[in-house]
Amino acid sequence: MSRPDACTLIGILDDGWAGLSDRARRRLAAADLVIGAGRTLDLVRPHLAAGSVTQNMDGALGRLPEWIAAARSAGRAVAVLATGDPLCHGIASWLTGKLGLASVDIMPAPSTVQLACARFGKSWQTLRIASCHAADAGEWFIGATPAHGLYPVMRAIALQPLVAVFTGPDNNPARLARALIAAGYGDDEVRLSVACRLLLPDEQLFPDLRAADAAGREFPLPNVVLVERLGGCGQPVFGLDDGEFEQRTPDRGLITKQEVRAVSLARLRLAADAIVWDIGAGSGSVGLEAARLAPLGHVWAIEKNAADAANARANAQRWRVGNYTLVVGKAPAQLDTWPDPDAVFIGGSGGELGELIRLVIGRLKAGGRLVINLVTLENLAGALDALAASDAAWDIVQLQASRSQPILDLHRLVAQNPVWIVTARKEEE
Repeated sequence: MSRPDACTLIGILDDGWAGLSDRARRRLAAADLVIGAGRTLDLVRPHLAAGSVTQNMDGALGRLPEWIAAARSAGRAVAVLATGDPLCHGIASWLTGKLGLASVDIMPAPSTVQLACARFGKSWQTLRIASCHAADAGEWFIGATPAHGLYPVMRAIALQPLVAVFTGPDNNPARLARALIAAGYGDDEVRLSVACRLLLPDEQLFPDLRAADAAGREFPLPNVVLVERLGGCGQPVFGLDDGEFEQRTPDRGLITKQEVRAVSLARLRLAADAIVWDIGAGSGSVGLEAARLAPLGHVWAIEKNAADAANARANAQRWRVGNYTLVVGKAPAQLDTWPDPDAVFIGGSGGELGELIRLVIGRLKAGGRLVINLVTLENLAGALDALAASDAAWDIVQLQASRSQPILDLHRLVAQNPVWIVTARKEEE
């Protein structure tokens, strides 16, 4: 319902006045003050009332609430122009947070995402929207952290078969295509459809491009990209076989076995957005499956052996795990640069187990969990001493599994080494 004294936030597209509803035109014609980016003001200026004033907000978005408040205090009607649907990666949520929902009357235009889907004939009810319309993010690389400007887009593409991406001059469709190639998406797995300068006389459409075809191409601005995963998102999330991981040779087996991995991950109790530390990553088996179980979170891993770290990175690329960052080093080095974790797995300590336990318990978020795999009595005793000193609640599971193995035309069970799985919990505050 419209409120007579409210500021009117009007969505507008590049077809300008012609694309506005009659209601939006009446509000603009009655406005004493019209605020917008220079480009949007140019679209409506010839149609405004003779006595109205325009205010360019380019580079001054933060002053928008004070301009609106001052005008309303003086009894002046205010209209603000925004691109497309202001509630879709626009300023509406920010503005209503500053002024209150009752002070803003929102009149959206169709989103450019809707227009792009219409142009390319893509049903969009299950589409995910992401944006990299921001400062220059640089090229994508394996192991990028959430601080990278393309991270939200790359995570959305990993999780959703169809993603609409708002691009920018630097983070453009070509850079996005190169990021997909770097992440391991092949030509038979992904397509990009680029809609440029929608509703303008020189509108251009580039449907169903392979990433390699888009990677070196220039596209007119502004544009929006639809990224479609041809194979969907059908990879297994959990339960990879040990043999599916690259491992150190010739001494294969430096890997947390599937049975122990399954119980350890269950004990971590990962939320979808968990921040996870993997200390002593080895071949990356625990950390990579943790990343897949926490698709909205991120795993930070450290491994002191360069050959094992190389295997872990190869495994991350093979399984296209994009929310995983691995560093080569010996913990606790570099842990001070990582965000506080929800869950920590220690698969190897390099002789620093007691120090690591004290550090982790101190950094764990309230309610977080530490899971440690141990195979020697001495390390078990040291871990329990450190946990007792930290006043953490803990328990132990001893796991010893056997696997079937053929012997002639029969089968026997071959025992694996027993493992102690120690779980410590940080109490809720």
